[in-house]
Amino acid sequence: MTIEKEDEAPARALFVPSRRAWILFAALGLAALGAALFLRYSIIQNTPIGLACEAGEGSLTCKVRLTVILMFVQDTFGWIAMIAAGVQLWRPNRVGFAVGLVAALLGLVLYNTRASALAVALLVLSLARPAPEGR
Repeated sequence: MTIEKEDEAPARALFVPSRRAWILFAALGLAALGAALFLRYSIIQNTPIGLACEAGEGSLTCKVRLTVILMFVQDTFGWIAMIAAGVQLWRPNRVGFAVGLVAALLGLVLYNTRASALAVALLVLSLARPAPEGR
């Protein structure tokens, strides 16, 4: 015989994105990985492009290369991923998860591994959080 208390609130559902959202997250993640791998191996670590840019060439490729290098030197990808994952952990939603995922994947490939790995762990923990009320 069970006795139910009137004070107990029903358990809230966890933040679990729909199947459509998971497909969108997978597509965004693959696009972010593809872009990061392209930037790293085709532009940043490409010796002829690096030598040309260091010699003073002012092409768009050199500007993109310099911008990405400055971003990972200042841990921009890792910080964006950490902030988005923290917001996602505090108030779970699909946009925060997507931003955190994309920034973390960019950071993992583009030399911001510590903060990005922690952001991935926070994103996984956010899946155990209750969904916001009213949704």
